[in-house]
Formats: sequence, C-alpha cells, structure tokens
Amino acid sequence: MKTAIIILNWNGKKLLEQFLPSVIKFSEAEATIYVADNASSDDSISFVYENFPQVTIIENKDNLGYAGGYNEALMNLSEDIFVLLNSDVEVTENWLIPILSEFKKDKNLVAAQPKILDFNNRDYFEYAGASGGFIDSLGYAYCRGRIFETLEKDIGQYDNEKEIFWASGACLFVRKESFWKVGALDTDFFAHQEEIDLCWRLKANGGSIKCFPQSVIYHVGGATLASANPKKTFYNFRNSLLMVLKNRKGISTFGVILLRMILDALVCVRFLFQKKPKHIIAVLKAHFSFYGLFLKFLKKREKCATDYKYYTIKSVVLQYFAKNNRYFNDIE
Repeated sequence: MKTAIIILNWNGKKLLEQFLPSVIKFSEAEATIYVADNASSDDSISFVYENFPQVTIIENKDNLGYAGGYNEALMNLSEDIFVLLNSDVEVTENWLIPILSEFKKDKNLVAAQPKILDFNNRDYFEYAGASGGFIDSLGYAYCRGRIFETLEKDIGQYDNEKEIFWASGACLFVRKESFWKVGALDTDFFAHQEEIDLCWRLKANGGSIKCFPQSVIYHVGGATLASANPKKTFYNFRNSLLMVLKNRKGISTFGVILLRMILDALVCVRFLFQKKPKHIIAVLKAHFSFYGLFLKFLKKREKCATDYKYYTIKSVVLQYFAKNNRYFNDIE
C-alpha cells in the first residue's frame, strides 16, 4: 500500500519554508511528498525546486481553491492512500504509522485524521478538526475538543480511537478508490466544508471514518484565510446550506434550511452588536449565492441525498447557547 502526501500551496513560500522540513523529516520513509501549486504568483515553487529536490511539484494552471486544486492534483497519482495536508501544519515523529497501519488492517476504513492541536497554543485543540468532527441535525459542524469558538485544553480526554462523521481537511487521510468512487471534492464549494460534504458521501456509501489520536499534528489555522476575514464567513455560511441541501433526504430538508436561515439572521444581529458590518454583508452574500446555486444543487441532490443518519444530537446551537454546554463530553 503506497501513500501520497499532497500539500496544496498558493503563495505560501513562508509556510513551506517553515513547515515542509518537518513533513520531509518525519514522512519521507513512508510516503511520497507532493506540493500542488494553485498558480502562485510568488516564488514558492522555485523555492521548493531549489531546496527540496525530493519533493515532487504539481502545477495547476489556475487558483482552483481547495476542492478544485486537490481534485486536479490527485487526478494522475497512483498511490493507494492520499493525505491532504495543509501547508501550515507541523507533523511529529511517526505520525503516519498508526493511521496507515489501520488502513492496512481495516478495508472498510475510507478516511481518517490525527489529533490536531493548536500550533500557537500547543496544549489546546485546534479549531479545524480537533479530535474528530461531527454535525448536528441542522448541519452545524463541531468537534471533539471544539464547539463553535470554545477550544478545549488537551488533557487526554479524547485520546481514544473513535468513529467520527467527518475528518478535517487540514489533514485528511482518504483511500484513493473511495475518493473517486463518491465523486471527489465538490468544486462548487471552492473552499471550506468541502471535506464534510465528501465525508457525508463516504459515510452514506458505507465507509468508516475515524480519528486516531495517537497520531498528533500541530496546525496554525487561518494561514490562508483568517477567521476574521469576511470571505471565510461567506464560504462557511453558504457551503453549510449547500451541503444540507445536497445530502439530506426528505421534504423536511427545506424546513431545516428555512430554520438555518432564521438562525443566520440572529447571527447577523450578533455581528451587529460586535460591530462587524462586513460579516453581515458576507452572510447576505452567502444567502444570495446559495439561491444562485439552488437549482444546480437540486440536481446533485437527486444523486447524493440519502436516509443516512448523519447526526447524534439534534441541535448543538441549543446545547451551546441555551444549556451552556461548552465541551463535547457535555453534549454527547
């Protein structure tokens, strides 16, 4: 079983300079390392050519975002396991071994992630994945170790191997055969939550997705698009609605989307009090973009929507804001 680590890059010379050495040091024996470039305008690719000849460069013709960039880069790779790794990740010694050994043992394992800790606050979980991801009945994402903006300190409380709903796109292990079988990443998402959409399809097709906390990485997070950037608000709000429309079966889906839009309006009120007008505009733009893609995603829904039970709790919003349950173990 062969493994490919693919780091998607866009004008990220500083990140490659800082983090690529750890990937090479702790991964070269187990995997082939690729840097897939999304038409960068800086000198990041020439930097890799000159300093890391053991790394293979894949050059995409345009900035295709996370989804399109990875789809393009993976198209001609022959390895059995893909590891989609963000460029702002520090890996640790032997980080690949526990997860790859499980892929060898368990043929039903289609995707996985390690424990993801915060690079800048190393005792705490990192926002994008923590120790494994879930969504509630309304499609709101949360993690073992992170609910909304609350990040837990890692004291070993989530160190058990666990079946999860989605594995983080910051470090996503996925079986090549399964990735292409369910249709790869959805390029209409461009960036953010496309890994949750992918995992929804993988789970609905009978695959197993797990977090293996004995493997540890440290993620900066927001290196390409910071949480304070309204573009991130736009993609998260829009793509969450698109994901629910595409994958959730039944007429009640449209009631869920209506409720989500009402809750989005309440978030805008919160943004108003926080004096964040650009984020209010981003939410409005997200809704209009959702309307523009509605018919297209209705067609995708015909192929993708299933009765798969995707949630374990009905409302993480209710748990967090009404019941004041801030930690994963409190709501599960």
